[in-house]
Amino acid sequence: MGYETICELFLHAVGNYRKDAALMVKKEDRYRAISTEEFERRVKLFTFGLCALGVQKDDKVALLSENRPEWAIGDLGILCAGAIDVPIYPTLLPDQVKYILADSDSKVMIVSNDVHLKKIQQIIGDLPQLKQLIVCDPVKAGDGVMSFEDVLALGEKKQKEDPDLFRKRSEAVHASDIASLIYTSGTTGNPKGVMLMHSNIVSNVKATDSLMEITPNDVALSFLPLCHIFERMVDYLLISKGVTIAYAESVEKVPVNMVEVAPTLMASVPRLYEKMYARVMDMAQSGSALKKKIFFWAIGVGKEHGQKLLNKESPSGLLSLQRALAHKLVFHKIHARTGGRLRFFISGGAPLSRDIAEFFYAAGITILEGYGLTETSPVIAVNTLKDIRFGTVGRIVSGVEVRIAPEDGEILVKGPNVMKGYYKRDAETREVIKDGWFRTGDIGHIDPDGFLVITDRKKDLIKTSGGKYVAPQPIENKLKTDELITTAVVLGDKRKFCCALIVPNFEKLEPWAQAQGIPFKDRGDLVKNQKIIDHYVSVIDRLTPNLAQYEKIKKVALLQRDFTIEDGELTPTLKVKRNVVDKKYKDLIDALYADNRGD
Repeated sequence: MGYETICELFLHAVGNYRKDAALMVKKEDRYRAISTEEFERRVKLFTFGLCALGVQKDDKVALLSENRPEWAIGDLGILCAGAIDVPIYPTLLPDQVKYILADSDSKVMIVSNDVHLKKIQQIIGDLPQLKQLIVCDPVKAGDGVMSFEDVLALGEKKQKEDPDLFRKRSEAVHASDIASLIYTSGTTGNPKGVMLMHSNIVSNVKATDSLMEITPNDVALSFLPLCHIFERMVDYLLISKGVTIAYAESVEKVPVNMVEVAPTLMASVPRLYEKMYARVMDMAQSGSALKKKIFFWAIGVGKEHGQKLLNKESPSGLLSLQRALAHKLVFHKIHARTGGRLRFFISGGAPLSRDIAEFFYAAGITILEGYGLTETSPVIAVNTLKDIRFGTVGRIVSGVEVRIAPEDGEILVKGPNVMKGYYKRDAETREVIKDGWFRTGDIGHIDPDGFLVITDRKKDLIKTSGGKYVAPQPIENKLKTDELITTAVVLGDKRKFCCALIVPNFEKLEPWAQAQGIPFKDRGDLVKNQKIIDHYVSVIDRLTPNLAQYEKIKKVALLQRDFTIEDGELTPTLKVKRNVVDKKYKDLIDALYADNRGD
């Protein structure tokens, strides 16, 4: 692994792994391959093209696009030119994009298509430093606008004029140079630009490489936004190992694309696994009484067999036979939904429900949960195939130090993966990095065997008026395992007791209400019906029998629709913005606490 920069990582990879399918993208209803040779050629030409456009070392180039080959080619071309890339989520509103472009001083911008081009053209008048727009899709060149292919053609011309330019530019990049300025999606206030150096990201690639059993024979499906450091670092790791990366058409098409691509590994946030779990449980519950009995027998066998493996014990001959039968009768159908070749999933970005992780492990699908932040490039800890403990985020990765603050249990991190700082925000950088230790804002502990356990975000902890602390995320994850619940938000800060906002799974709730003889015209009738509300309270009680009295959910309010990115209630990585939800549903929340019935 003789590389110190992302440029060297790329050149090392394309020099060592020559294959027909380095990248794959769906066009005209089938996946088409881009060879290593073509991948390398395009990255180099894009670098030449940027140089021809006047991009200098340390200039900022913004990238607003869905996952596609041009994202990877553009990103690597930017870095090999010695510039800094500024990834922007395609879901952001024009004003949010304008803030990032202005704050980052971006001079050039890559956008995926005409829709995003029009969005940028609405705001470009307020961005005098932004000189050039590059569109991934074919587009008619105009004033300050050109297509991705135009840039490659420009690069070809520049290469003939100065064939040594790529080598000179890429070799002039140092490990201590900033590679990316990543604006945290943030659940409060304006986003901050996290400065990640080449050395930050490369150290994380190397640390995770030593833990993950990845080979050039692997195929990965990429669908988490590459704007997010989690997917991006994983993709650099995959490139460094010669893995074929297939891009999903969209988040909605992931189930279809999984079957088409048949990946051997992929990374995701917990929402995908929650949806997969819900689909599998739906399939099981809709079967005959005999099929249900077989399904739950199989899960029981799978859990017993899995526990033996986790304990590093050999299952008995009888248990092994039962496990093989369970696979034949039940589990092979679950595997087929992933394409049939999956070796493991990686989960990050938010806490994964232990129940869901254990369920899939019982079915023979391993989800390796890790933990990290944008500011730590991102991985701090991760479970591995050889060393996994559910309910934890794994052991600390090589080269990274973690300690737990004695005063409040906050997780502190030190290591080569910790960011240089926040762009133009020295005071805020000093607030989070003290004596070399980065304050994560998460509460947790390290168990006796060295596995890191996350309790919750420090700012999300609920302190009741009685002075008791409640961690909402573990409770919310438990609630989301029920088929009647899509989303849950636990409330109770500075209040006498805890309540919850629940988004029902209306596909399940409507037939349940009909079976109970509850009349309704629409969702509005359902969420206001007291019998239904009482049923949700009883479901929550059943799901959370072991909660302390002060943690118990005393009341619920049902919502007619789920939270969305577009309405500002979710971050681009699907985390709930609690402050936005608190404001938006203030009247509803206040009504829950208006009397003392839950006291």
